[in-house]
Amino acid sequence: MIPDALGFLQSWYASCCDGDWEHGYGVKIGTLDNPGWHLKINLVDTPLAGTPLDRLVVERTDDDWLQVWSDGNHFQGACGPLNLGEVLEAFRDFAGGAASPSH
Repeated sequence: MIPDALGFLQSWYASCCDGDWEHGYGVKIGTLDNPGWHLKINLVDTPLAGTPLDRLVVERTDDDWLQVWSDGNHFQGACGPLNLGEVLEAFRDFAGGAASPSH
């Protein structure tokens, strides 16, 4: 069974936790004041380390938008208040659907 985007992120995070990685790196989800969401996933010491992604910008309306990108060290996304699931889906696409990455 293919997990939904949140389930994928949970599995990906759990697979990176090795007793060390999670103490210095991790995943942060916060809110923006315009309003919206911000996602930042640390890629250091994961199979995705060094993987860039050109900024993808989707602007539908003032409240329906998203941007995702990676500099190889972090995957980041920012989006409107109802687009968090879409940003999580973008991370799953970025990760190539590999639900169980290993170090």
